[in-house]
Amino acid sequence: MNKIFSILAAGILAAGCAANACAQQHLVVAGYGGSFEDLMRKDVLPPFAKAHNVTIDYVAGNSTDTVARLVAQKSNQQIDVAIVDDGPMYQAIALGLCEPIKNLPKADLYPSALFPQDKAVGLGLVATGIMYSKKYFADHGWAPPTSWKDLTDPKYKQLLVIPPLNNTYGLHALIEFARMNGGGEKNIDPGFKAFKKEVDPNVLVYEPSPGKMTELFTSGQAVIGVWGSSRVKALADTGFPVGFVYPKEGAYALLVVGCVVAKPHPNPLAQQLIDYLASPEGQAKMAVALGAAPVNKKTTIKDDPNVPLPIGERAAKLLTVDWDTVNQHRAEWNTRWTHEIEH
Repeated sequence: MNKIFSILAAGILAAGCAANACAQQHLVVAGYGGSFEDLMRKDVLPPFAKAHNVTIDYVAGNSTDTVARLVAQKSNQQIDVAIVDDGPMYQAIALGLCEPIKNLPKADLYPSALFPQDKAVGLGLVATGIMYSKKYFADHGWAPPTSWKDLTDPKYKQLLVIPPLNNTYGLHALIEFARMNGGGEKNIDPGFKAFKKEVDPNVLVYEPSPGKMTELFTSGQAVIGVWGSSRVKALADTGFPVGFVYPKEGAYALLVVGCVVAKPHPNPLAQQLIDYLASPEGQAKMAVALGAAPVNKKTTIKDDPNVPLPIGERAAKLLTVDWDTVNQHRAEWNTRWTHEIEH
């Protein structure tokens, strides 16, 4: 009798566990690599994982790599939550890769963080500007850069690093040089001409890897570059004397964006993770750890003493991109970039 009772009790307990998800669940998050990945693994994701008894796997890659991965896996998605730049996110939404986010606290979010049909949400604001080695500049008696045009100064020959065009930082640089020379997103030719003639002679390498970018600076091979405020903050936090400049023509807004990946049976925890990342608590953690300015109005943070964050007036002055035009031509521009600039 006791044996039968024990068997019945075990069965009831197992059924209860299944209903209440006693077993640890599993989420796959795809996002940027480098310092972003390190800080997400260390500071941002662990509190959520512990609170929800979930194991989180992190798949690192730049935004275009992540979107390509989502497209390749569309019939059998492995990723639950994707974090990419704003431009590639518009592509992902258009390709049907994201499902609507439920219960978005829209009243608490800045309008720039909202996307059509709630299929994505901004999680942080980053500025694309100019980074430079404070020590190298001081040792050589150079004043800090103030303008995008400074990247063409011959004294920076073989000392400049810029991410390639398939990276949003590189794209911002190309668009700015097009704008400064009478063009823009709808007329990119002046940008390519200026890059080829004036910028490229100074470029040591068009570096896609955040880790390699950091290494080039810390080793002294590169002393000036185009990068994001969050990346530069992470480098400054290591103690390396790096500065970040909002050029007088304007720095560019890069929105870090999250979406719940569309699949037949999405894990409900994917929605909850997005909720957490967009909440005041999650936003504060991302701002402190990643140097991404919050998009939730209820989040208050202090400015960074080494790398000024895109908050307040700085955020209001950030330049934006016509992503509809860019995404129509980006593949064509990437091919042209490979042939004309990085050949």
